Amino acid sequence: MAKQELSAPFIGIVRHRLATDGKGVTTLAAFHSCPLRCKYCLNPQCLDPKMVWRNITTSQLLDELLLDNLYFLATGGGVTFGGGEPLLRSEFIDEFCHIKVPEWKVNIETSLNVDRSHLERVLPHVNEFFIDIKDTNPAIYKQYTTRDNAAVLDNLRWLLEHDGMHERVIVRLPHIPGHNTQDDINHSRALLEQMGVTRFDEFDYIVKQK
Repeated sequence: MAKQELSAPFIGIVRHRLATDGKGVTTLAAFHSCPLRCKYCLNPQCLDPKMVWRNITTSQLLDELLLDNLYFLATGGGVTFGGGEPLLRSEFIDEFCHIKVPEWKVNIETSLNVDRSHLERVLPHVNEFFIDIKDTNPAIYKQYTTRDNAAVLDNLRWLLEHDGMHERVIVRLPHIPGHNTQDDINHSRALLEQMGVTRFDEFDYIVKQK
């Protein structure tokens, strides 16, 4: 009996992204569901069961992305998996990467707050990781996300143990109004540099007043 093709719920596909989440032109494929409950969630639809856009199989996703094949090949781009938390769908990503066009780059936007097994499964396929650390201070992280960050830092250390990984990891350090300060960000950056991180993206969350 043939193995059944995997499917996963998505909240959307966004095409023709340039210099946003990977080299060249990329298409963002955003999964539904996330282990975090961030106070200022940028994609709250990923937490609402009613907001699933489509359930897509790996071959259906391939068909969707083949529409962008010329852009990917011409610019050295590819697909970026986001969400939600894409590593929760590591089996889907692994299966997809075995049928995709070999030249396509694969990027992942992740919190790393998942079991190590998910990370191990996708590591052979991923060109760049965009890691949203939030803050390395456990109290700040838990206040903002409702979760502990021990797995995040352990997974990051594990990633950085692999040859050349410091060139393939971009850590996002946001200033989150009401939760961390520039001093907190500086402390996080110093700790992460000691771990071997060399690429950072610092930015401010823009919080809309209710």
